[in-house]
Amino acid sequence: MTARYLLGFDVGSSSVKASLVNADSGKCVASAFFPEKEAPIKAVKAGWAEQEPDSWWQYGKQALQKIMAEAAVKGDDIVAIGISYQMHGLVCVDKDLKPLRPAIIWCDSRAVPYGDKAFNELGAEQCLSHLLNSPGNFTAAKLAWVKENEPELYSKIYKVMLPGDYIAMRLSGVANTTVSGLSEGMFWDFKQNSVAQFLLDYYGIPASFIPDIVPTFSEQSVVCEAAAQELGLKAGTPITYRGGDQPNNALSLNVFEPGEIAATAGTSGVVYGVLGEVNYDPKSRVNTFAHVNHAADNTRLGVLLCINGTGILNAWMHRNVTFDMGYAEMNDLAAQAPIGSDGVAIMPFGNGAERVLQNRELGCSIHGLNFNKHSRANLVRAAQEGIVFSFCYGMEIMQQMGMDIRKIHAGRANMFLSPLFRDTLAGVSGATIELYETDGSVGAAKGAGIGAGIYADHNEAFATLEKLQVIEPCENDREAYRAAYAHWKEILNANI
Repeated sequence: MTARYLLGFDVGSSSVKASLVNADSGKCVASAFFPEKEAPIKAVKAGWAEQEPDSWWQYGKQALQKIMAEAAVKGDDIVAIGISYQMHGLVCVDKDLKPLRPAIIWCDSRAVPYGDKAFNELGAEQCLSHLLNSPGNFTAAKLAWVKENEPELYSKIYKVMLPGDYIAMRLSGVANTTVSGLSEGMFWDFKQNSVAQFLLDYYGIPASFIPDIVPTFSEQSVVCEAAAQELGLKAGTPITYRGGDQPNNALSLNVFEPGEIAATAGTSGVVYGVLGEVNYDPKSRVNTFAHVNHAADNTRLGVLLCINGTGILNAWMHRNVTFDMGYAEMNDLAAQAPIGSDGVAIMPFGNGAERVLQNRELGCSIHGLNFNKHSRANLVRAAQEGIVFSFCYGMEIMQQMGMDIRKIHAGRANMFLSPLFRDTLAGVSGATIELYETDGSVGAAKGAGIGAGIYADHNEAFATLEKLQVIEPCENDREAYRAAYAHWKEILNANI
């Protein structure tokens, strides 16, 4: 029997990754990303961040050619395509489906005043009960900025899309989107279970700008003849899955059900948990979107906590405090200090304003340092503990929303390579941590398999997901971890 393959794209702001997964074995047979050096981001003004949508297409094309050659796979062998993408971006296209301007991407902050004004004028109750978030700096507010500042260009808009919608459109020649995508752009009304007409009316945006809505797992469209010829794919190959990068990361870790958590801890850190009822944080310190398996009759919301100052603090410590050793040695050094770092506490908020702190910019600070008894081991441990404690602070908000956190799924990468970090997170949260080997493009490929009906459900799709390690909370140390966290939180509360 001819082997069947699933193709997954992960469209990031630094690169586009493509992976081929054998549909029957569930194993990834080839992966590549392009460009090999970080993709450029245009910043015409301070706080702006733009990329050309066509660059994502070209990067994906390069990565795809590489993996098809490496795995000796032909277009006829690929049975379904899935797409993961950087969230919250804005792509505006004309009637020929050509971009009218560079995409305004996730880290562009120009639309903050437009979201804040809508929140204040429409009211917190209206926004939070319908959108589950403040309009903030999300896609709808970015479109409002275009409307006011580029009226001639705005008058030519036919459809607005998220980055993943654009790639799907380039593959198929058809513009469509998903409820999950609309929710991350603040275009979805959870009370009405429809496009958020009240916010469109407020901004004066026509509903016709919103593409047709397709299910996250379904035959959303098929590869058109032009894209097939350009990419070496088979015309008619179905595109069967699409998800933003954080919901897709959760999917990649087989996180679908209430109480399950997916976590990452790179430069910034994300805790993404699944909630089984419609709810929101009244202070909007965490974001709530439709998860990939959300439906009107099966509530599955993704609650997203983002901490800007996570791995970047650990990297700063490495560069400036333990520059004479590698990260593994640095972790060993930190372990020499006791739980709680003998009273040293570090607030890890030195990478900009933190949403979990209601957009305050506290900066990083060190507390309790005694020059006569503390060493750099205390500093390095306090840094890692401070990162964990910031996660736990956000997770308490998630618990207040009704989430019962018992298990944390994560990739074995970045801060999760540190035994001290893992043990502290398990010790404070009381949750079991499971580490896996996966990535976004492989997850997108598996998602395509679900959408195409190749897999009966997510459990079958991720049956081959390799669990690398399990970290259980150490009951003997729970009291010490909780005392250290309480001390850290007392300092934080005195400063916010």
